[in-house]
Amino acid sequence: MKLYEQWQQLAQMAQTPQQQQAFWDDYFAAETQVYKTILADTSVLHEGTMGEVAAKFDMEPVVFCGFMDGINTSLKKEVDVEKLEEETPIKLDIDFEKLFYNMNDAKAKWLYTLKEWDGVLSQEKRDDITRQWRMAGQAKSEKTVGRNDPCPCGSGKKYKKCCGK
Repeated sequence: MKLYEQWQQLAQMAQTPQQQQAFWDDYFAAETQVYKTILADTSVLHEGTMGEVAAKFDMEPVVFCGFMDGINTSLKKEVDVEKLEEETPIKLDIDFEKLFYNMNDAKAKWLYTLKEWDGVLSQEKRDDITRQWRMAGQAKSEKTVGRNDPCPCGSGKKYKKCCGK
């Protein structure tokens, strides 16, 4: 069984709500530590087999597969997480601006407010990315043509007498 399938089974095990909450609390704490390590020194390129990189971050490969699923869209070259095995070579070549944006999109405040971001992106850049994320989430309505407005086809007639019939 592939690591991703094992991760999905682990994450969706039928447990009590307290056990489920404890599982995710433990996972998010481990995830936060991984991000702190990565952000502390962005010059280090974390690469090797899936098992080796997971061991560097003191995580089980199955749990690290969950991390890979979360960070995948922030990598410069995405990996097929469904095919990951312990021997699969991976490289965490991260686009940090995209990562910050995706953390906002995931509403992961515990991650995008880490102090380690200070050494990666300026506060101005982070504010700009947050602004872009907020703008992308806003609904924009197209201006509609009123029945007594000139027809947008350019006929010169009122919309109700032209294309609005």
